[in-house]
Amino acid sequence: MKALRNFMNKIEPSFRPGGKLSKLESVYDGMETFLFTPNATSHSGVHIHDGNDMKRTMITVVVALLPALLFGMYNIGYQHYLAIGHADTGWFTMFLYGLLAMLPVIVVSYGVGLGIEFISAQIHHKEIQEGFLVTGILIPLIVPINTPLWMTAVATAFAVIFAKEIFGGTGMNIFNVALITRAFLFFAYPSRMSGDEAFVKLDSAFGMGGGTVVDTFTGATPLGQVATSVGDPTMTNIVGEPISCMDALLGYIPGSPGETSIIAILIGAVILLITGVASWRIMCSVFVGGLGMAALVNALPSATYPASMLDPMTQLCLGGFAFGAVFMATDPVTGARTTVGQYIYGLLIGVFAILIRVYNSGYPEGMMLAILLMNAFAPLIDHCVVSSNIKRRARRAAIKENKEG
Repeated sequence: MKALRNFMNKIEPSFRPGGKLSKLESVYDGMETFLFTPNATSHSGVHIHDGNDMKRTMITVVVALLPALLFGMYNIGYQHYLAIGHADTGWFTMFLYGLLAMLPVIVVSYGVGLGIEFISAQIHHKEIQEGFLVTGILIPLIVPINTPLWMTAVATAFAVIFAKEIFGGTGMNIFNVALITRAFLFFAYPSRMSGDEAFVKLDSAFGMGGGTVVDTFTGATPLGQVATSVGDPTMTNIVGEPISCMDALLGYIPGSPGETSIIAILIGAVILLITGVASWRIMCSVFVGGLGMAALVNALPSATYPASMLDPMTQLCLGGFAFGAVFMATDPVTGARTTVGQYIYGLLIGVFAILIRVYNSGYPEGMMLAILLMNAFAPLIDHCVVSSNIKRRARRAAIKENKEG
């Protein structure tokens, strides 16, 4: 590390004003702050000095995402070899296949996103922020594995430019950038974001895997299976294998790589809560809101809306509900910031996610739209909470003044 520090000090003058590479000063600053803790400190009394800067916060979130990422890679391989009739393949081979399948998506996500951020930082002469460290890994975890790389690149570029940079960069965006990427793909290329062929990779990955799909296999996700059960009150005629809540807990189901294993997601949740990075109020409120609405719709089942027949716990285990509650809804930039506002924000996300999932037959998943909807209303929620507090304190002050008078 000392040799690397000496090398960075040696080339630094070339990147500073007047140097040969001064136009790339932001690039140098980004690399230096990524490799080393900045020496600059605040000198005025209005700042709080804390070693937990944005870089450490972002890295903590990345670490919390690792269980879902690693299991997602394994599950990609598991679903692939299950589809071609080789379910007895070793776990390492399955994991390696998933790793090779996911690697290009991760490279494209980081390459496009960081490339745009580097360019934007140079144009505006700003420091490169660490916000995309998390977004860059979230995108591969929430898009179907069969999404073409060029679509992922276009969607990532759109999200970074129009959902982040246009608002001022990291910390200024209104909507969750990763979810905007998924929303862009969903509305621009709907056939690639749903159906039996979207979530199970059937072709080879760098020469590994490949083969003929067995006749009995279907790549339908559990929520996709439910969507095929209109008019079937018992849901016995679903496409593919019967729905299993235990499979959802473990993660042995088709779906976006990061959203299948509830256990892996909960491990990440524990890391976020212990480190204080995520708001427990939002996280718990999302689950409470979802559980309450799921219980309500389950009490009023309808054959027209087969998802209403799922029991509340199964509702929370399927799809992207748990992943969204832990990693998306708790985004401190796009979520509510007041204490009471966080409870309201989380509850409404859970409620709307189940409502959209159950009563919108064309869209069996509702978490993405619920979070984006509440991203838009988060500032209003905080404004109402603050205004209410001001009015309540004003009334108390007036009552106290009248008593003293």
